[in-house]
Amino acid sequence: MPQVVIFMGSISDEEKMRPCADLLTELGIDHTFTISSAHRTPERTSMLVKEYEADGCQVFICAAGLAAHLAGAVAAKTIKPVLGVPLAASAFGGMDAMLATVQMPPGFPVGTLALDKVGAKNAAWLAAQILALHDDSVAAKILDAREGFKVAVEKAAASL
Repeated sequence: MPQVVIFMGSISDEEKMRPCADLLTELGIDHTFTISSAHRTPERTSMLVKEYEADGCQVFICAAGLAAHLAGAVAAKTIKPVLGVPLAASAFGGMDAMLATVQMPPGFPVGTLALDKVGAKNAAWLAAQILALHDDSVAAKILDAREGFKVAVEKAAASL
């Protein structure tokens, strides 16, 4: 039963979104990594949201480039948190995807993260923080990781 579902609009998005799945694995968060398109497979997207929600999904992460309507299509079908990761896939350098992801109508919010791999990692961290509201073991893993970040900075500073 996945707590988090990562939707990508295309297989070409996998390289940019793999860090999201890897981090969720590292944190011990059950997740599913799949492909569904808001435009090419809208019925599949709708069906999967309903199925995953019935199976206990708590957070949806959606990554798409170009028109980037995937997160909005998912947000229209659930009241669970939807996190959007815009992907640079056009001559606009990701600005088109960013605007499509962030500009949602009132009542259908999408928490929009940064572009590409940084956004993918932060989507995993934010999903973990949402789950940590009701899961002390996830909260402890986040705190441990942050301590590790602190130690790494102090070590780097000492090495100068």
